[in-house]
Amino acid sequence: MSDFHAGFACFVGRPNAGKSTLTNALVGTKVAITSSKPQTTRHTVRGIVHRPDAQLVLVDTPGLHKPRTLLGERLNDLVRTTWSEVDVVALCVPADEPVGRGDRFIADEIAGLKKKNVLAIVTKTDLVDKKRLAEQLLAVSQLGEFAEIVPVSAKAGDQVDLLADLLAKYLPESPPLYPDGELTDEPEMVMVAELIREAALEGVRDELPHSLAVVVEEMEPREGRDDLLDVHATVFVERPSQKAIVLGAGGERIKHVGSTSRRQIEALLGTRVFLDLRVKVAKDWQRDPRQLRRLGF
Repeated sequence: MSDFHAGFACFVGRPNAGKSTLTNALVGTKVAITSSKPQTTRHTVRGIVHRPDAQLVLVDTPGLHKPRTLLGERLNDLVRTTWSEVDVVALCVPADEPVGRGDRFIADEIAGLKKKNVLAIVTKTDLVDKKRLAEQLLAVSQLGEFAEIVPVSAKAGDQVDLLADLLAKYLPESPPLYPDGELTDEPEMVMVAELIREAALEGVRDELPHSLAVVVEEMEPREGRDDLLDVHATVFVERPSQKAIVLGAGGERIKHVGSTSRRQIEALLGTRVFLDLRVKVAKDWQRDPRQLRRLGF
C-alpha cells in the first residue's frame, strides 16, 4: 500500500462557479446540492472519490463573498478554515464569465497559503467556443502561480478524469481515510434537509434563496412498517411575505417542493418516504446568533 495516496482537495471560487456540480461529477453521484442560485452551499460537503491508486476526499465549500449578514461572515470563516486544513486547493473560475474582482480577491488570498498545492480549474467549458476558452485560460493564468490549469466541463464530462488524476498526484502517501464504497461523510438528516432546500430554491425569486433554511425535525421508520420512513421537516424563512411565496397559491408550490424532494430522498435512502413539510417564519435568522445556532450554523 506504500504507493497509495489519500488526502483532501478543496474547491474554492466565487458563488456559482460550478464547484458543487464538479464535486458531484468526480464522485459519480450527487453529494452536494446544486442550483442556479448563487450561495447554495452553506457548509463544507465531503465527497469521496475511490481509485485503485488513491482516495481523494473533495471538500466543496460555500462561495467566498462579501458578507452582508452574520451567516455570510460564518460561511467565509468556514471557507478559510477549510483552506488551511487540506492538501490541495483548486480555484474554480467559470469559462463563460470574465475574470473579475471576486476571482482576484480569492486568488490573492490563496497566494498567502504557504506550502499548498494550488491548481486552477476553468469550469463550464461546454458554454464557450475554443477562442473564448483560450482567452479565459490566459486570463486565469495571470491570476497567480498555479501548479496546473485545467479546463473542465462537469456537465459534458470533459476532462473530469484528467482532473481526478491531477488532484490525486498532489496527495500525500497515506492509507485510505474512509471505508471503501463510502461516498460522503454527510449525516443522512443533513442530506435530506439539503435535498428539500434544493427543491425549494427552484424557481424562487432572487431575494429568497438566502432566507431559506431547512431543518429535519424527525426521521424514523413508521411504527409496524419497515418499508416506510416518516420525515418531518420545517422550511424556515425570514418574513411572512416569503412564507407566502414558498407556500404558493393554495399551497401549490410547497406541494411541488414536497413531491420533488421526496423522490430524491427515496433515491438517496433506498426506501419509501412520507414527507411532512411545514413553513415557518424565523425573523431575520441570518443576523441572529441564537437562531443561527438553532438552524445548525
